[in-house]
Amino acid sequence: MGQQRPPLLCDVAVLERTATDLSEKFSGFFPEQTVYRYVFESHTALRRTAKVKTHVVSLTRQFAIERLTALALSEGAIVKTVPEVLFVCVHNAGRSQMAAALLHHHAQGAVHVRSAGSAPADTINPAVREVMSEIGLDLAQEFPKPLTDDVVRAADVVITMGCGDACPIYPGKRYLDWELTDPAGKSAEEIRPIRDDIDARVRALLAELVPAAT
Repeated sequence: MGQQRPPLLCDVAVLERTATDLSEKFSGFFPEQTVYRYVFESHTALRRTAKVKTHVVSLTRQFAIERLTALALSEGAIVKTVPEVLFVCVHNAGRSQMAAALLHHHAQGAVHVRSAGSAPADTINPAVREVMSEIGLDLAQEFPKPLTDDVVRAADVVITMGCGDACPIYPGKRYLDWELTDPAGKSAEEIRPIRDDIDARVRALLAELVPAAT
């Protein structure tokens, strides 16, 4: 594996502005050095692990906010008001993205949802986007994200989908493994049953976590 190239100079300037802005946002939770480290680490992770090639700086902001929020939750700096669910598959381009979108939709704010991949793809599977748009769920703003320790620590329920032992195990969390067909390389027609299977599982999970939401 080749050596990771440093950020371009133009990216560094934007990343520093992003880190300054997020330092204010997370003031009282983390020192400035921590926020800066998370911003630049998130940028490196997206360039290397997720192989994001476009809009990487703007996506870095979103990814860093997710990670810093998860870190604050796991450390008790932010009080949890709803259950935290993390879906993990290999590429974060199909199964975990569908599950996260479906649970977010059905929960209507009663559950907070994240997704990640042990080896993220470049982009979300176009056929997955298609079958989700058929039921009114738009994945256009989503992108494959690398699995990080902070989001696992923040989760109450971690659901894996064919990613083996990539997800770290922490006591006090509920771990589930859903055996689902990988939609990679499949047509929209072949993916619809996978989507519907995930939908049924998500509804059942929501009924357990927040009975009043179903």
